Amino acid sequence: MDFLRCVVERITYTNTENGYTVLRVKARGFSGLLTAVGNMGAVNIGSILSLKGEWKVDGKYGRQFSVQEYEETLPATVYGVEKYLGSGLIKGVGPKFAGRIVRTFGADTLNVIEEEPDKLIEVPGIGNKRVAMIKEAWLEQKEIKNIMLFLQDHGVGTAFAFRIFKEFGADSISIVRDNPFKLTDIWGIGFKTADTVAGKMGFDKESFYRCRSGLLYVLSECSSDGHCFMPRGELTQKAAEMLEIDEAKLHITIDDMIREQDMIREPPDSLYLPPLFFSENGAARRIRALLAGGAAISNTDGIIDRVEKSAGIQYDDVQKDAIRKAARSKVMILTGGPGTGKTTTVKGIIAVFQQAGMKILLAAPTGRAAKRLSETTGMEAKTIHRLLEAKPPEGYQRNEDNKIEGDALIVDESSMIDIVLMYNLLRAAPDEMTVVFVGDVDQLPSVGPGNVLRDMIESGSVPVVKLTRIFRQAMGSQIIMNAHRINKGQFPNLKPAKGSDFFFVQQPDNAAVPATIIDLCARRLPGYFKLKPSAIQVLCPMQRGENGAQNLNTMLQGALNHSKDMLRRGGIEYKYGDKVMQIKNNYDKEVFNGDIGRIVGVDEEERTLSVSFDGASPLPYDISELDELVLAYATTVHKAQGSEYDVVVIPMTTQHYMMLQRNLLYTGLTRAKRAVVLVGTAKAIGMAVSNDRVTKRNTGLAAMLQTNNCGGQDI
Repeated sequence: MDFLRCVVERITYTNTENGYTVLRVKARGFSGLLTAVGNMGAVNIGSILSLKGEWKVDGKYGRQFSVQEYEETLPATVYGVEKYLGSGLIKGVGPKFAGRIVRTFGADTLNVIEEEPDKLIEVPGIGNKRVAMIKEAWLEQKEIKNIMLFLQDHGVGTAFAFRIFKEFGADSISIVRDNPFKLTDIWGIGFKTADTVAGKMGFDKESFYRCRSGLLYVLSECSSDGHCFMPRGELTQKAAEMLEIDEAKLHITIDDMIREQDMIREPPDSLYLPPLFFSENGAARRIRALLAGGAAISNTDGIIDRVEKSAGIQYDDVQKDAIRKAARSKVMILTGGPGTGKTTTVKGIIAVFQQAGMKILLAAPTGRAAKRLSETTGMEAKTIHRLLEAKPPEGYQRNEDNKIEGDALIVDESSMIDIVLMYNLLRAAPDEMTVVFVGDVDQLPSVGPGNVLRDMIESGSVPVVKLTRIFRQAMGSQIIMNAHRINKGQFPNLKPAKGSDFFFVQQPDNAAVPATIIDLCARRLPGYFKLKPSAIQVLCPMQRGENGAQNLNTMLQGALNHSKDMLRRGGIEYKYGDKVMQIKNNYDKEVFNGDIGRIVGVDEEERTLSVSFDGASPLPYDISELDELVLAYATTVHKAQGSEYDVVVIPMTTQHYMMLQRNLLYTGLTRAKRAVVLVGTAKAIGMAVSNDRVTKRNTGLAAMLQTNNCGGQDI
């Protein structure tokens, strides 16, 4: 085994899942910088490392030192200390203040911070507030380093140490020692990480903690695929394979968990995570309670006539039927594809409600969808979270004890609403309220668990109007006509007409697709449509792969953003001006999974970013929160639901064959306002069009609505 003592000059890449890191280091006796690779997620720029490993030559990246073990010591030179402090290790100390501190205390700098931190007040520009910040951050860093060493001893990547400390504080190590499966309480840390720690600590493979945690993990993974429950036999089979234990032990654990209500059994043998059971059960009960109310408006035909005259519009028979149903039903669904007049019909429903003197509320699942609803109706529209006054950690302020106030609620983009959000919305709606759900049931279902809009339609319990006629003005759009062709299983027309809004760029070489997309986004489309590259959105079937969102984001950032102001975390560079997406609901900031914003400020000293979402006031992000943000030059079609973009570019390659589905292509097309460009092969497009197998989700809402099996209490 070879040995290398070095100083970390640059952190090129870190995988937050496993701590795998690529470093550029300076070592005595070597000219220039060397590359070291291995699981070293705990190191900082300026760290002094003693590495054990071996030299290897990578076919793509050249000579590298492959690290098997490493030890970190504090920097010994003044240069090293300055580099170490300026790396972002301590909140409140960036390169500027690191330089001032080292110039004041020289080689004694780290001793001063450790033993006499109050002397930092002697440094020009550092006041009492910053001294307090540095003291607190240094103590936190020591505690986090201890957690890192603990995790490292147990064979786990150290990237999670900060989150563990944030959750459990100074008791982190003792809590994890007592029950390593408590780690699964922390966002981003899964069962497998906890199980690795438990295994290294010698936990019994058949322990109750392990069986319980494994079962919850399998159920949770199932809900990530959109399911609300799992059949018992399927759950025990998958869990037994993963845990490598006998199914009989798991049946005993399940019985105990059902008794403790850690898991809910719905006859005959469906097993739910409690929040999902209570959400489906509660949503069904609330829908039935709303349906039981009397008609909202009686003389609808007379009101529709007055609305038509005042607005100078003529509704067709189906639109009139939709307006009547909305007025006469307490719950109603309006669905239809692009160009079928959903917006016109919604405006008609609003006008009839206004004529009847009703107070109307408008809502949508995302900020972008709410903004678009507001623009098309001329009325205020809120996100559902904002309507329900989400406030952590208490939850929604609007609920069964504090209902939302209004006579009618119209909810757009309803296909996006998962079962948990739907339940929280319905329980906040008063029994006398009229609720109209608007959405395209042929789009992709919600990212979260459930298939709420489709279940409500298929239950037959809720009045539904489906708009199918494509209006003349929409027939001039190839996007709309091709979307309807795709939805019927017909191959789209790929030949652009004059003034077309639909284009196909044939690129049979998978490896060349990214370069084609870069050229389209950076040069060809901005020039052709006279727009900024920021108005173009790349939508991918998948995250991974050379034509997936992750790789395209890196390439698009390199082509479109040359700013030098940045913060780096987890191998991602967050630059001033970057388009970013929130990937976790953050109720403190009032931003939610799927919201897209732009980085409008970078503070390297404070290690913070400012992000503006849809032009709203900038929100601060500490460097420790950056794992909630990803680059969003490219995103998945799933994440784009409810949004519209001027121009959409979609890679369509056989590399994505697992995700090539009709409703995915249909959803991607209908996100574009001015133009859509497909890049790839006609074969891949044909595969998507022919694959109409909508993945069946395990949901119980339709059955609960049909059988009136929805007793019980809210929780």
